Amino acid sequence: MNILCVGAGLSGAVIGRHLAEAGHAVTVVDSRDHVGGNCHTARDADTGVMVHVYGPHIFHTDDAEVWDYVNGFAAFKPYKNRVKATTGGAVYSLPVNLHTINQFFGRTMRPDEARDFITGEQADTSIADPQTFEEQAMRFVGRDLYEAFFKGYTMKQWGCHPSDLPASILKRLPVRFNYDDNYFFHRFQGMPEHGYTAMIEKILDHPALSVRLETVFDRSQAAEYDHVFYSGPLDGWFDYELGRLGYRTLDFQRFTYEGDYQGCAVMNYGEEQVPYTRITEHKHFAPWEEHEGSVCYREFSRAAEPADIPYYPIRQVAEKALLKDYVALAEQAEGVSFVGRLGTYRYLDMDVTIREALDAGRAFLDHVGKGEKAPAFFTAPL
Repeated sequence: MNILCVGAGLSGAVIGRHLAEAGHAVTVVDSRDHVGGNCHTARDADTGVMVHVYGPHIFHTDDAEVWDYVNGFAAFKPYKNRVKATTGGAVYSLPVNLHTINQFFGRTMRPDEARDFITGEQADTSIADPQTFEEQAMRFVGRDLYEAFFKGYTMKQWGCHPSDLPASILKRLPVRFNYDDNYFFHRFQGMPEHGYTAMIEKILDHPALSVRLETVFDRSQAAEYDHVFYSGPLDGWFDYELGRLGYRTLDFQRFTYEGDYQGCAVMNYGEEQVPYTRITEHKHFAPWEEHEGSVCYREFSRAAEPADIPYYPIRQVAEKALLKDYVALAEQAEGVSFVGRLGTYRYLDMDVTIREALDAGRAFLDHVGKGEKAPAFFTAPL
């Protein structure tokens, strides 16, 4: 079969590679001048720092197959994401842990004492079934920690009050009663030694697979292929005929520094009056390297306009209703499957993106082997 993958990010690369290895002819197109999508990394010419061009990506997973998969295309170095936060004129450790609690409240509590303090004196236990982000935070950490670390940051990130966001955004208990400041809790964590772009270039390196960059996909081109895997915006496939799905986007203010600017890779700013959500210092994402100079980015979140890069799907009530209508359209479309973050209108970590791409490639081959039509979605977006 002749297969087209629209988008040279993780979804298109992994699916394309899997189908190429199965003997199909695969073409991968991307409108940008590089592969990797938003995972794209590049060396800064002046400092030599490996820069995460569209914002930092830290690989973390409990999926052993996915971990083995990426290690087959890149050497991963150990990396633990240790985030700091500036609020109220002081610097704290995130996620909220025993050190954060003791420092914030000026105490020296043991784990059991801190747990009793938070649950007994801080948490609003009158909220039995949290429905909003604010209620979720208040229920588990109380007003003081919520206002210091979550409220302002969330308002800047999402452009609305936390009481207007669903509790599901704050999925996990946002506090640890020990001194573990590793932001993630997954078994496998690391960074590709030479960046994500080099890794994805190797995934795409197969004799049955061709890559065309700076190529804008037009839906009329789909007729030239037996099947299309589309990782662009779901509503974009249909020329936004029902309206546009809502996204947040990011603006980056780049600056350089001679030396070490902030001493960590990520510094969050929890106060609403600070206009940016965080500053990232990219040489700290590769601690095995040494650089005199430094490349940093201030990140500003805002509503995405049509010409912007869409980052975070909003998925509030109106968006979910519109998504449902687009899903109905997609399920009637012929010869196309929608994949990835944009194609399914879901926020996806890299490991989940790869897992779903591997599963989609296998399921597609199974459908083809049985003479069946491939579904519009291999993972339900609703």
